[in-house]
Amino acid sequence: MNELLQQSLADTVSVAVGAKAPDFRLKTENGAEWCLSDNLGKVVALLFYPKDETLICTKQLCSVRDNWEKYLETKAVVVGVSPGTTSQHQKFAIHHNLPMPLLADVDKSITRTYSFHWLLPISLTRAIIVIDAKGIIRTRMVMFGAFRPSDREVLTSIHRARAEEMNTRYENLILDNRK
Repeated sequence: MNELLQQSLADTVSVAVGAKAPDFRLKTENGAEWCLSDNLGKVVALLFYPKDETLICTKQLCSVRDNWEKYLETKAVVVGVSPGTTSQHQKFAIHHNLPMPLLADVDKSITRTYSFHWLLPISLTRAIIVIDAKGIIRTRMVMFGAFRPSDREVLTSIHRARAEEMNTRYENLILDNRK
């Protein structure tokens, strides 16, 4: 097996459901730094999309915008992640009035880590990653870029991660009461 394929398979294992999410730091469309570990204690939804101003990506992010109240109700941190520059993301966000931060993964290293698919090149994939408040990956959906997840799927994944967190808190309270 060649070295590149071995590394790619290793990347897949590191971002499996149930694994600790690898930390990263990227710039937002406004040039601010955004770091995953700064959001510990919150559920985080990472929406990886291939490119600004393309048909499916625009539909996906505009659908998030149109359902933004439902996303806010989850209390999750929702961000878009895509290759491209901060200025490209800023134009895209302004053009479509997008409410969530868009992270510029210029060298595609974070996209490669989180959106790896054994069959498809990363330029042809999109992914939804939901990370719980402890930094554990709870949902990982990687799909061909021509398809997009519904808001219902994303919102359900966010709620599931929050429910698991609440269930853990509940179980800890029960254990504490038994002492």
